[in-house]
Amino acid sequence: MVDEHAAPDAFKNRCTNAARRLESCTSYFVERISLNESNEDRKENTLDVWLREGPRKPDVVISLSHLYSVRPWEPGPAPGFIDGISLTHLPKLPSPWPADAVDRLDRSSDLPELVWLRITGPIEVDAVASIVTVYQAQSDDAASVLQ
Repeated sequence: MVDEHAAPDAFKNRCTNAARRLESCTSYFVERISLNESNEDRKENTLDVWLREGPRKPDVVISLSHLYSVRPWEPGPAPGFIDGISLTHLPKLPSPWPADAVDRLDRSSDLPELVWLRITGPIEVDAVASIVTVYQAQSDDAASVLQ
């Protein structure tokens, strides 16, 4: 998401904050994946990944929009546990990308800042997009208490 009035590192910070929120999700399971691809307009392409650990931890939904790349995953037995999860900021040119992302996409000056989501385990997700949102619900235990 590009906002010419935003702070210079706004998208990078958004990616970093989302990545930090996901660091604790390695004990979670991929409960569901939803991919909505429109062949006509990248802006309408979305990938949503629902993560669940159990009643004491909050559910998490990762939502990517404006998809530039989604590598097909092999659906395993649902839900599939997570071996590893990472979310990486990919800056615009001329800034370099991390070494493992270099051949991910053809880079040009028209390519905006991007985010790269990787989930490993029996169900693997690998996607690059220009918008990321991470939603974190209350745990079932916390939600069951009237406040």
